[in-house]
Amino acid sequence: MAKRVLFICTGNIDRSPTAEALLKDREEFEVRSAGTWMKAQKRVSKSLIDWSDVIFVMEERHKKAILSIKPEVEEKTVVLNIPNLYLRNDPNLIKILKIKLSKYLRIEL
Repeated sequence: MAKRVLFICTGNIDRSPTAEALLKDREEFEVRSAGTWMKAQKRVSKSLIDWSDVIFVMEERHKKAILSIKPEVEEKTVVLNIPNLYLRNDPNLIKILKIKLSKYLRIEL
């Protein structure tokens, strides 16, 4: 069964869609992304949180937003510590994501 991975950033414009794209074509993962901001492209919801096996958030404040919706998911929430400095598909962002996700997911990206 595929592992369900949810990526969260603020607006679901740059960081989380870039991360989603890294895993979307891999059979071992189902991947979605969302944002915490009211005007996010796709806003995080309780149903998305419930759907996921693991949640990767870009910043600590995103984790707080997730836990305010569903406090019991702290164990499956990982803070990547990637600041909002990158545009979608920025090569530096992709490099950072590959390093961090390879470590957490124990895969080669």
